Amino acid sequence: MSNIENCIIIGSGPAGWSAAIYAARANLRPLLFEGAMTEENRVMGRYPMGQLAQTTEVENYAGFPSGNLKAFLESAISKDRQYMLPPIEEHPHAVTGPELMELMRQQATNFGTRVITDDVVSVDFSGKPLRLNTSENGTFEAHSVIIATGASANYLGLPSEEKFRNKGVSACAVCDGALPRFRNKPLVVVGGGDSAVEEATFLTKFASKVYMILRRGEMRASKIMQQRAFDNPKIELVKFSVVDEVLGDADNMQVGVTGVRVKNVETNEPRDLEAAGMFLAIGHTPNIKFLGGQVENHANGYIKWMQPYRTITSVEGVFAAGDVADDYYRQAITSAGTGCMAALDAERYLASAGVH
Repeated sequence: MSNIENCIIIGSGPAGWSAAIYAARANLRPLLFEGAMTEENRVMGRYPMGQLAQTTEVENYAGFPSGNLKAFLESAISKDRQYMLPPIEEHPHAVTGPELMELMRQQATNFGTRVITDDVVSVDFSGKPLRLNTSENGTFEAHSVIIATGASANYLGLPSEEKFRNKGVSACAVCDGALPRFRNKPLVVVGGGDSAVEEATFLTKFASKVYMILRRGEMRASKIMQQRAFDNPKIELVKFSVVDEVLGDADNMQVGVTGVRVKNVETNEPRDLEAAGMFLAIGHTPNIKFLGGQVENHANGYIKWMQPYRTITSVEGVFAAGDVADDYYRQAITSAGTGCMAALDAERYLASAGVH
């Protein structure tokens, strides 16, 4: 450890890459930790490239209308990264999540962002410079840090759910929905928001039927997303119900989940649904454990911005962007916007401190 970095960015979703693009263009020579390719990160939805890399088509990110993106993708993304993409075929649809994230990554590295595929596991923000400890690459020091670690999917907390993780229980339909164990079989999605409808709709490409488990009598999803669920003949809404137990054979990887027992919250009556898998879509928890409580949070765990319309945290020189600080919008485009804001805030902080 010989040099103090101007700016270290932790996280590789839209917020992280946008921050990197702006920081690099400001000649801050940012260093970005994109996370490690570990099994724990995969299970928790913290793989490099963020949540967007686990989605299919992205219809609502400005600047990427439906159209043939094949030639652009092949020319824009370096060949050594194209293996990360879905097959680049004729491309009449909107950009996919993995494609958009690879384009962001490429843009950031084109401007000189340095990338390390590793996790930041702890920090020491008690003094200057700021210190970050990584899993495999030792300790780094920085004058400024941008936290863009996003949020991880929530689980129900049932013992049976934990027992069947990766044996039919998943929090990412796009990651796992196409597996042979789920094809042409009924599946369960827990949740009633936009992400739940998106997960259920995606799963209908493979499943024979998809049950959506709703605690209430209606969905929380936006009207357009609700209509997609209503119009899909493979989706069945199971209202006023909660999951009581995941059923199956956890000792036999080839069998795994065979059903889900739900309970009606009004009558307490149980109902067993035949299903080869259960997919969770019930919200997220910000990824802040590695901070060790050194940055002030809201009661729900999201990092607190100390000034309106600024990404400033409770620690001087530390900024937060994206879903780790946003418990309201949680969209790719808003995450990218706050990534830009964090980089500009960091640049101005460094200038005022006489560092850059």
